[in-house]
Amino acid sequence: MTTTPSSATTVWDATTVESRFARRMTAVLSQGSNDVPHDIAERLRVSREGALEKARWAAKSRLRVEVGTAGGTQAVLRGGPGWGWRFAALLPAIAVVAGLFLVQLQQADDQAHAVADIDAALLSDDLPPAAYADDGFAEFLSRPER
Repeated sequence: MTTTPSSATTVWDATTVESRFARRMTAVLSQGSNDVPHDIAERLRVSREGALEKARWAAKSRLRVEVGTAGGTQAVLRGGPGWGWRFAALLPAIAVVAGLFLVQLQQADDQAHAVADIDAALLSDDLPPAAYADDGFAEFLSRPER
């Protein structure tokens, strides 16, 4: 338990709170453990041992420390995720951004090809481009052929 210098409020450390809770729970459970039948006590013991083993395994995986050598004679402790794991965690986001960028490029390319096809059709036609803008030409096209 620590106090902040600016005020008289008490700040509880998470480990302090957890350890006090654990001691209280242990005391309450210990009081009632004498009244439990033998078969239930055995099942509880096996469950407790399993939970402790899982907790040990989780602590080992969290605090994994690698021992390596630097220069061949000196042992160096390295712990925690390295830059490679951090980069690997960002790979999905990088892939999504790259995919969206490529989709945008493809759509822009398709749009440019469509405009180029229309321009090529207009310029290779027998009619001059000014004829398409003439109001009479639209009426001429809408009349049935004779």
